[in-house]
Amino acid sequence: MSIFGNIMSAIFGHSSSAAAATAPAAAAPATPSAQSPSPPAQAASPTQPVASAASVDVAAIMDGLAAKSSERLDWRRSIVDLMKLINLDSSLAARKELAQELSYTGDMNDSASMNIWLHKQVITKLAENGGKVPDELRV
Repeated sequence: MSIFGNIMSAIFGHSSSAAAATAPAAAAPATPSAQSPSPPAQAASPTQPVASAASVDVAAIMDGLAAKSSERLDWRRSIVDLMKLINLDSSLAARKELAQELSYTGDMNDSASMNIWLHKQVITKLAENGGKVPDELRV
């Protein structure tokens, strides 16, 4: 799985209790759809994860994790802290890999600039994938 995929899974996975409550309801319509032609059933599948992701409050999850952490991690400003908070490798090598994955075109040896860009991109991508992100974090 990609590093961004791991970030999404870690954050969106923390709302699994809400997703578990939605999953049985989503499975019920799938049974009648299975009796109808298969293309509508397949078309419904990609839409449902986005719909359940839309209910994921990224700030609430991350703030909750930060409150439980023994370290003071500022996930709202730091990609390193964001990655640490969800127990992902935040090393320079991992961040460079994430930068390549997200098509960073800047100088990867300028880690400060790359980190700022990465943080903005990760927040933007979380929002694009259905996460609820505070307006002040969107750029």
